[in-house]
Amino acid sequence: MDELEQKFLHNLEKTLWTAADKLRASLDAAQYKHAVLGLIFVKYVSDAFSLRQAEIRADLMNPEHEYYLDPEGLTGEELAQEIDIELEQRDYYTEKNVFWLPQESRWKFLQDNAPRCIGPTELEVGGKLKKITSVGHLIDNALEAIERDNPKLKGVLNKSYSALRIDQAKLVELINLIATIPFTHKSLNSKDILGHIYEYFLGQFALAEGKKGGQFYTPAAIVSLIVEMIEPFEGRVYDPACGSGGFFVQSEKFIERYAGQHNIDPVTQKQKVSIYGQEYNYTTWQLAAMNLAIRGLEYDFGKEPANTYNNDQHPDLRADFIMANPPFNMKEWNQGVDDNDPRWKYGTPPAGNANFAWLQHMLYHLAPNGSQALLLANGSMSSTTNNEGEIRKNLVTNDLVECMVALPGQLFTNTQIPACIWFLTNNKGARTDKAGRKLRDRKGEVLFIDARNLGFMKDRVLRDFTMEDIAKVADVFHAWKTGEAVNGVSYEDQAGFCKSATLEEITKHDFVLTPGRYVGAADEADDGIPFAEKMATLTDKLSEQFAESAKLEAEIKKNLAGLGYEL
Repeated sequence: MDELEQKFLHNLEKTLWTAADKLRASLDAAQYKHAVLGLIFVKYVSDAFSLRQAEIRADLMNPEHEYYLDPEGLTGEELAQEIDIELEQRDYYTEKNVFWLPQESRWKFLQDNAPRCIGPTELEVGGKLKKITSVGHLIDNALEAIERDNPKLKGVLNKSYSALRIDQAKLVELINLIATIPFTHKSLNSKDILGHIYEYFLGQFALAEGKKGGQFYTPAAIVSLIVEMIEPFEGRVYDPACGSGGFFVQSEKFIERYAGQHNIDPVTQKQKVSIYGQEYNYTTWQLAAMNLAIRGLEYDFGKEPANTYNNDQHPDLRADFIMANPPFNMKEWNQGVDDNDPRWKYGTPPAGNANFAWLQHMLYHLAPNGSQALLLANGSMSSTTNNEGEIRKNLVTNDLVECMVALPGQLFTNTQIPACIWFLTNNKGARTDKAGRKLRDRKGEVLFIDARNLGFMKDRVLRDFTMEDIAKVADVFHAWKTGEAVNGVSYEDQAGFCKSATLEEITKHDFVLTPGRYVGAADEADDGIPFAEKMATLTDKLSEQFAESAKLEAEIKKNLAGLGYEL
């Protein structure tokens, strides 16, 4: 995406968010999130439908196309009627993976009729009059029709607009606001634009919801870092705690960019990726399904939203890439889970902390040459309580741990708990990976990266990574894995940043995996000033400060004495 496209999207997202936030009125962010994102989804499927409709019309009038409608023997009016009939044939849309929309689900119908529905009214729908009680009812009716005519979306759309306690005129304004999102902008299509707006709004709602926002949203910078390191270019991609689907969306972006750099057709390449996810929270599951549908991505989220531990929706899956940001330090996770569950190959996780349950669940689903990455609280790298130290030891001695990354604080909207990323793999042997990289034999080695000093404060509360920060970590990781230069970066240990350690070294540290223990402190540059000279300067400055302190102390005593207080 070039600079002009980024500027266009940035201006658009800010304008839309500011306007949408003003319309929120008394609704809390959690409710309003579904109202806004649901309408963005309807706008997307409607735009896609309209664009396909325009293509069909052009094909029907093109003598060179197989769909050409011969006008011979027809009056102009009859030809127009025949074209209108053809435009309503479902197969034309489904053959291009475009959702079929009945009349009442099309954006124009919603926007044209919303003002009439501020109060109860009757609308003609499908040749019949239908009573509509409110704008919310009008939207719910559109969503129900989309689900009815597209079984793939059954249960995905949040049909609760009628229940929203909001001025119906505000809903009309929201519809009109979302209508301003353009179909296209030069090189950007509807999918690019609406997908970007959907993702931006998810992030803004996560900020607005604070702690609860972390249940459905992982900051884009962390997702990008993991995806750039694990490179899910081809094969089965799985997230057992998928939230709103951020890892899948970022994987698609990675494929498009990587394919473009290597002269590979990105559309064909994306068809070589299969997406599997699971999410317990129903409304979050809906957000993820809409997030992927907007981008035209095929996915399998199982039969229903469900608990990953006791209702695994993909029991036979062996994935090539697994990425997750599960809840940190989750308690009482093991209800209905057998202590002898085959997933606990390296030790039974304690009931009071699910960190190693998530990690081992992912390992259980990992293919023989697969790689996984998950975010966990820093305590997972050093805790020895309730069998956690033994599990970590078993993971290390079985040579499953590939890389540990310590993250800076203040990256998350929902927690200040320091976090790290675990990278594990079933095969550290020499081979060619899915992205075409020739990997060296890394058996008996673990890479430690201390990224705590990277990033910048984007505001008073949150830290973020630049693309340069992400590239710095990812390039070092790939250079270490390949033994060759990557983007001009060759691997070597760097004090304070990265260290390739052996299993023997890790054993000496009692299997503690905190990167700081291995990378050490960064070398400080010598400024060339002799020590004696430095000390003389510092003592002179200290003397000045002592004198100033004494002066201030005397002034304070004098002022207190004037008020009748003696020290």
